[in-house]
Amino acid sequence: MQFISEQKQAELLDMAEVVKAVEEALQAYSEGQTKNPLRHVLPFNEENKYLVMPALSDKLGIVGLKTVTFAPNNPQQGKNTIVGSVILSDYETGETLAVLEGSYLTKIRTGAISGVATKHLAQQNAKTLCVIGTGEQAEGLVQAVLAVRKVNHIQLFNRTYDKAVTFANKLAAQYDITAEVFEDVEDAMHNADVIVTATNAVTPVFQNALTAGVHVNAVGSFKPDMQELPSVTLQQADKVVVESSDTALEETGDLITPINEGVFKRDDLYGELGNIVAGKLEGRLNNEEITVFKSVGLAIVDIVVANYFYQKLLQLDSK
Repeated sequence: MQFISEQKQAELLDMAEVVKAVEEALQAYSEGQTKNPLRHVLPFNEENKYLVMPALSDKLGIVGLKTVTFAPNNPQQGKNTIVGSVILSDYETGETLAVLEGSYLTKIRTGAISGVATKHLAQQNAKTLCVIGTGEQAEGLVQAVLAVRKVNHIQLFNRTYDKAVTFANKLAAQYDITAEVFEDVEDAMHNADVIVTATNAVTPVFQNALTAGVHVNAVGSFKPDMQELPSVTLQQADKVVVESSDTALEETGDLITPINEGVFKRDDLYGELGNIVAGKLEGRLNNEEITVFKSVGLAIVDIVVANYFYQKLLQLDSK
């Protein structure tokens, strides 16, 4: 059995390859070729949550389990908000093949899913990316968008300004881009072709209307009482896309709240991203469309990404 650490995963990573693997996972999910129960959430120590997520796919020949703890007060102790692990098992024998550190894997998985959405829903000539929330997930999201679009400018907003500055400096040193930090979220969104929201907000992180042609990846809200996007955003959108219709309608306030307010209906969902990947639904049709991808995560994608790292490690060890 292998233990694949965060450092080893980072060494093995090719984000473009992960985006391709995630496309296959999303398509398999939407084709009914996976078993992916709704996550089971156990609260503990007041605000903390323990999430348990098994998944398998006969089509892809994989099976595994992801466990995650969400502890919102961890940053005050210099620790990650999200901590977890993924257990990858042998599809034939059930034996444990690998245990992977889950925080980094989650960051890469979250990014790669939005990378798939950006690939199919953002304008082909998208150049400017806005990132709202520069916490743990932001780096993977930026990396994935850069893997599918030739972005050359990133506009950042974070509640803690200095944290955004640190992130901007890191991006500028790592990539051939310019990174700019804004004190006002509306300014950060101005002229952006792609907007990513990655916060733990329980109320919308912006209020202004979206401009024609923009694509939004909303990844932070994963509970019914969390809402990153103002309800009017869903009204504005020409297409609202999710990984899983059942999961999204059950778990995220970004959909539940507008539905309860009567400004959005379940039938208004355009469809699942996997069906766009498969060509069963069309992605972006023109440069005027406003598209929104609301992500809540799917365990099968975590297991596929875990298998990606495991197979890469086997290839490395065989050389």
